[in-house]
Amino acid sequence: MSENLDKSNINEAGKSKSSDSEQGLEDAVEGCDEALQKNIKSGSPSTQRVQRPHSSPPRFVTVEELLETAKGVTNMALAHEIVINGDFQIKPVELPEDSLEKRVKDIVHKAFWDCLSVQLSEVPPTYDRAIKLVGEIKETLLSFLLPGHTRLRIQITEVLDLDLIKQEAENGALDISKLAEFIIGMMGTLCAPVRDEEVKKLKDIKEIVPLFRAIFSVLDLMKVDMANFAVSSIRPHLMQQSVEYERKQFQEFLEKQPNSLDFVTQWLQEATDDLMSQKYKNALPAAGGAAGSGDGPRLDPVAVQNYAYLKLLKWDHLHRPFPETVLMDHSRFQEFQLQLEQLTVLGAVLLVTFSMAAPGITSRADFAEKLKMIVKILLTDMHLPSFCLEDALTAVGEKVCLEVSSCLSLCGLSPLTTDKEAVLKGQIQAVASPDNPIRRIVDSRILTFLDTYLASSHQKPSPIAPGGLGPIQKELEEVAVKFVRLVNYNKMVFSPYYDAILSKILARS
Repeated sequence: MSENLDKSNINEAGKSKSSDSEQGLEDAVEGCDEALQKNIKSGSPSTQRVQRPHSSPPRFVTVEELLETAKGVTNMALAHEIVINGDFQIKPVELPEDSLEKRVKDIVHKAFWDCLSVQLSEVPPTYDRAIKLVGEIKETLLSFLLPGHTRLRIQITEVLDLDLIKQEAENGALDISKLAEFIIGMMGTLCAPVRDEEVKKLKDIKEIVPLFRAIFSVLDLMKVDMANFAVSSIRPHLMQQSVEYERKQFQEFLEKQPNSLDFVTQWLQEATDDLMSQKYKNALPAAGGAAGSGDGPRLDPVAVQNYAYLKLLKWDHLHRPFPETVLMDHSRFQEFQLQLEQLTVLGAVLLVTFSMAAPGITSRADFAEKLKMIVKILLTDMHLPSFCLEDALTAVGEKVCLEVSSCLSLCGLSPLTTDKEAVLKGQIQAVASPDNPIRRIVDSRILTFLDTYLASSHQKPSPIAPGGLGPIQKELEEVAVKFVRLVNYNKMVFSPYYDAILSKILARS
């Protein structure tokens, strides 16, 4: 992928809350740090050594400062993920089968349950460990209760009274099965509907040790359900507070790491330089400039920002660090880039096909939709490193020719001749090259559409896709909506930093 956004494409595309609320927000996300650790690591930039701009002197920090900073960034990333990703959920930790951690965990757990089994098999039975487990279960059940669950709280406290249970054990009157029955019943009352089946299966387990083990397994799932309920509950509040919260967290991070805007500055400087270059002067009026004025072209900071965001869709992720302010959305921008590459190839194939097919079949919506789905399926794995686009397009060419000829026959028209099939297959195969003229046209028009969508994101109706993109307009709009939503949110959070940086850059231009 080219390091900079294709300039010919862009040439066409150019044509505060209270402190209490903030503290509450921090408390709300504090307990979920581990849930996002893997997501944060997977979205981090390449670890290859890169040349950092020398805009700020290096500064040494203590281990405590690093830990505090990492905690703040993790909390900020978690809040951001909850707001941006409506499907965000905390999931149970599943260790790899062959991992050392899982083997150690299994060994320790087996030793514990074996020890409990031995104690309960003694004559008379020893209930020390069992009572401790009942205590843990009691605390877990109480943690599931809401403030209004007074009756359930009293019931759990009375039935699972550890002092009374100890006395019953000492006097040989303890009935563990009865306690387990109460626990299972209470779990059925408090669990989410999705756990009803797991709780029901507990009633079929008659042996005490396997039953306790299964109870703890279901309780772990119920804890995850409760955490996800908490996330969904705080999301509306988080939506209101997240902009101020993320900005505050980033400012604290910036104070500890003053060079944390170096790559952002470089990113915005490149966007400005591209737009200020001679090649873009003719497009400047459409982007808010004043071509032909005596003082030279002047740029609108918003136009520079929009152009900069479009550059992220052509980013060289392997060799270039991502700008700091969009780093938490690194994986999302990568996903957009892959989706747009696939749509570009799909659009180019359809454009080539429809330009050669008879007007009678190109106007048939059912044929266009069927052909699009066939090509999409054959390009499904385009994001995988092992995917060979040339081979895939060979298969696409064969399938497209069969479908076109079949549709022509159904319409009472002559099927494609051998020569026309060869030409169509050759043109489809040529789409594999990024420099293919048809592919470049489609790519350019996609960027034009996204640029227009950014500029009119608060207006209705939405922009119409440029000519030739009609067959993929639905897919393109889905990407555009997500892209614009992400960009607008990023602007809301970091606009003060962008404005400050661009004011200096544009003043020197």
